[in-house]
Amino acid sequence: MLRQILLTTLGRRMALPSIAQNRLASNLDKTEYTTPGEIVDYDDPTHLPVPEYPVRLDEPLETRKQRLLYQSRKRGMLENDLLLSTFVAKHLKDFNADQTAEYDQLINGVSNDWDIFYWATETKPTPPQFDTEIMRLLKEHVKNHEKVQRIRQPDL
Repeated sequence: MLRQILLTTLGRRMALPSIAQNRLASNLDKTEYTTPGEIVDYDDPTHLPVPEYPVRLDEPLETRKQRLLYQSRKRGMLENDLLLSTFVAKHLKDFNADQTAEYDQLINGVSNDWDIFYWATETKPTPPQFDTEIMRLLKEHVKNHEKVQRIRQPDL
């Protein structure tokens, strides 16, 4: 067994220089790895349009609230999941139709969830079109004056 180990190790040491030379030789010949000539690269547009969120005018208020409850819990980033799900659990049941529409516009009208997070935590200034009563409620909720632990989403 020791002979096999020694032979294997010795064999590797002797074969290593020839393997390295073969690798260098294959690196010099790159004909097998050339980029095909038919790839077309388009210039990026200066402005990428963001699709508008469809307004649901005939949606009943309770259905809209249920949809917003789900969308507040499934944002795609944990920070907003926790902030918005606890906010909705506390406030959504008391919202009237106009407040619910404002909240819908806030979470679905913005194309980047990080914007909502930065506005709510007052890291960045809120644009005037989103600086509404609902955003002010959300900012107060984020300040957490009650010192509530928000390490998980509330139960449904």
